[in-house]
Amino acid sequence: MYITSLVDIDQIKVGPHRRPVKDEKVVELMESIKANGLLNPITLDQQLNLIAGLHRLTACQLLRLEEIECKIIQCEDAQQARLAEIDENLIRSELDALERAELWAEREQILEQMGLRARAGDNQYSYKGSELISPPPKTTLELAKEAGYTKRTFQQGKQIAKSIAPEVKKVIEGTAIAKSPTALLKVARTARKERERAEKAEKAALEAKARQQQEEAERQAKLAAQERAKQRELQLLALRSVAAERAAKLAARENQLEVKQQEDVFSSQPGDQWLLDRHLVYCGNTSSDAFVNCIRSNAALAIATSSAAWEHDYLIDEAHVVAVLCSEGFIHQFCNRHRMPFKFELLINGLYVAIFSHQSIPEPQKPINIEGVEGIVAYLVSLYTNPGNFVIAPFVGHGEVLITCERTGRICFSGDENPELIRRAIRRWQKLTGKQAEKIV
Repeated sequence: MYITSLVDIDQIKVGPHRRPVKDEKVVELMESIKANGLLNPITLDQQLNLIAGLHRLTACQLLRLEEIECKIIQCEDAQQARLAEIDENLIRSELDALERAELWAEREQILEQMGLRARAGDNQYSYKGSELISPPPKTTLELAKEAGYTKRTFQQGKQIAKSIAPEVKKVIEGTAIAKSPTALLKVARTARKERERAEKAEKAALEAKARQQQEEAERQAKLAAQERAKQRELQLLALRSVAAERAAKLAARENQLEVKQQEDVFSSQPGDQWLLDRHLVYCGNTSSDAFVNCIRSNAALAIATSSAAWEHDYLIDEAHVVAVLCSEGFIHQFCNRHRMPFKFELLINGLYVAIFSHQSIPEPQKPINIEGVEGIVAYLVSLYTNPGNFVIAPFVGHGEVLITCERTGRICFSGDENPELIRRAIRRWQKLTGKQAEKIV
């Protein structure tokens, strides 16, 4: 039940759980309110705490209105008011998967505190013969139906909310990962043992503190902190791997059509250097001093393909990470023949990638379902570089590294001895960007 009333805007209280307002939505509402008035009242509890309508309230404040029409609902206490606020928020279609999962978990926790959440294993006979509970406690299936989702989806949402470390959630918020239940579940299911050990130690610390065993409480608290730190580290690594996998899949989908060979208005000869906006493409032997003098020695990543005539060990001194694409069974031979410090190998869609570095780098979770060389390149670039970093590609191939760098804001230094491959790669870049390459040598 509710009553409708005009309330002074200055009297309305906004709690700490509100999501940030979206400026474009507020501007849209301001125009609508100026033209038609407030069509949908905001919702308050009887203490004038805002339940729903922050964007509408903000728009009215910016329009310098003194009063606003409100629906005032009756809540017995703060828990009921928060439940009403959560229910209002869950109605919104623009919630992402992480926000929705957080609200589901909080709602269930409040119901448990109010004695309105059925315990695990309860059924219709659990309360038979005992004092009638009204309303009866809600089961997981009932909560899922109320939310408009299946029981499985609802349980997965709770797993996302409860299993991802708060610091990791902060990193995820506002990103594409926050909208993907599948990606969120991958992160949530990482470091399960570390999380369980932390929860066990936290519980033991509380029990020891209750028994006034201060030394044991401190020991358990320290153990819990260590396990939580491990959980955060592993989940952040999983998050980066998931983000890289998503970027690779997107790149693969965008490049399903084969690049067709067409006539070009330019030709390239050995020794030519081409400037493609911020990128540089060299025609010639990429193990020569002429190419090495073109590239930047502080590159974040070098991506190359192995070959019997490999003469590119110098890459390890020019890039933080060197990724070499190899065929099955070739990595061991390759490592034995060359001086680059091997770290680990990745198996991506049947293709082996050897990772080399002078520094210690963590091994990511192995990605799955990444299609084609372009997808693998996009994965590696996303995993080991940031926008603005330099990437070296001593074998231009079909321009996979060049195109990925253009799309993701990296800077590519590439080359090849085959002028035809150079021509094709440059043409791909020109078609993508609408710009013209410039020959500088």
